[in-house]
Amino acid sequence: MQGLTKRQAQTLDYIRKSIEERGYPPTLREIGEYMGIRSTNGVNDHLRALERKGYLRREDMKSRALRLVRPNEETPESVAEAAGVATDDNTVEIQILGRVAAGLPLLADENVIDTVRIDRVRVKGGGRDVFGLRVQGDSMIEAGILSGDYIFVRKQSTASRGDIVVALIGDEATVKYYYPEKDYVRFQPANSGMAPILVRATDFRDTMLLGIVIGLYREL
Repeated sequence: MQGLTKRQAQTLDYIRKSIEERGYPPTLREIGEYMGIRSTNGVNDHLRALERKGYLRREDMKSRALRLVRPNEETPESVAEAAGVATDDNTVEIQILGRVAAGLPLLADENVIDTVRIDRVRVKGGGRDVFGLRVQGDSMIEAGILSGDYIFVRKQSTASRGDIVVALIGDEATVKYYYPEKDYVRFQPANSGMAPILVRATDFRDTMLLGIVIGLYREL
């Protein structure tokens, strides 16, 4: 299953087995239970990735309308090749995370929901140690980062005052401005209706910083 993450391959294999054994695809809830995904949004993230990579087709957003793409059918990859889209060293593959889980390596298969290829020149350093993350919520809207956007993040445990960072606070990743103060670290939202998150200096650890935001992608 070329181009798929381990979790995407498992999802596709489960759908295929369901169709072969029952004659119809599983529901979103069944896929979620099998994959250990609690939300239907998380399941849809995997299904959208399989669609983009040419393994599935859906008439609508319901999983009952899933159809496996046969090997001889035209896929997005073959369309790109026919159109002359660059697939050489001028592009770099970035892993997209659906979530960040405490206790797991950042780029563990459980976290990765998709991969994208972008021009290498758009990512400083050529894309090494860069990951993507889908934004949830409105805490950074005044910085032009909207819910549903994809941000590109360079992995590092240090940041400069005023950088936009991704930080793991408790069990949840958050996107905020980073302001180290004397007695605490302030993670400041770009939303005048929201309060900052304050972490006492004695409780702050470098491992809380997952990286700094270096780019943004928005689907129109």
